[in-house]
Amino acid sequence: MSVQATDYDFRLGIDLGGTKIEIISLAADGSPGPRRRVATPPTYAGIIAAIGDLVLSVEQALGGRGSVGVGIPGVISPATGLVKGANSVVLNGNPLDRDLAARLGRAVRVNNDANCFALSEASDGAGLGHRTVFGVIVGTGCGGGIVVDGRIIEGGNRIAGEWGHIPLPWPKAEDLPALPCWCGLAGCMELYISGTGLAIDCDGPQARDARDLPARAAAGDARAAAALARHADRMGRGLAVVVNILDPDVIVLGGGVSNMEHLYDELPKVLEKYVFSDTVTTPIVRNMHGDSSGVRGAAWMWPPPVRG
Repeated sequence: MSVQATDYDFRLGIDLGGTKIEIISLAADGSPGPRRRVATPPTYAGIIAAIGDLVLSVEQALGGRGSVGVGIPGVISPATGLVKGANSVVLNGNPLDRDLAARLGRAVRVNNDANCFALSEASDGAGLGHRTVFGVIVGTGCGGGIVVDGRIIEGGNRIAGEWGHIPLPWPKAEDLPALPCWCGLAGCMELYISGTGLAIDCDGPQARDARDLPARAAAGDARAAAALARHADRMGRGLAVVVNILDPDVIVLGGGVSNMEHLYDELPKVLEKYVFSDTVTTPIVRNMHGDSSGVRGAAWMWPPPVRG
């Protein structure tokens, strides 16, 4: 079921989320075409059917055939060929790529949504022109993806870039005791730097939304200002480990937390304290494509068609 560049007219990217499924088409030059979105069905069979219907709808609108890439909030296990680690739990334990290939009659490429984000930004976004791009998604959770020379680096276990589940480095008294993580371990970065973690750190265990904290801090709320300072320091420490290991040419921030302007001033200062180098010039930049990066990156998993 191999598909070559001459077998399709455009690329289709699908972002399979917990609440919505979105599809976009990209022409050979990367320009976007028709876009659709539907609510994510509650069942696995419903998801397969919905994706099939979306692909057919866009192909009928364009009058051609597209390659299909899908970004998911998990990965396909190299050991079993089944989805694992997806917070859309109905996907777990299923051969999503094979089932979609059977439904659509063509090969389908499936990858982690953070990897798709990184690929999108590396291809024609904020990481364009940089050889090694580390893409960060910090929102409700925390994830990351690595792209080198335009290709996603998955790793042998397909977990490359999963910095959300490294322990918070160089812990301080205010970071202890280590918070228990849903993954079964304790002290994971995600608990401290996600939007949810930031909200809880500031306003207590029932809080979930941190979007108003910068405005509160600017208005003189000392508690919000202190929480933002701790958050930037913690995120910077985590990124310092990434720089020490990967030394990317650029770090691109995505997700809701990436909209907090102060991070672009504060994070480079923290990197200087913790990176094992006498110079730290790694740029930390905001994403270019916003919420569209994931679905665009899914399409970018395929090469451009020869025609289109």
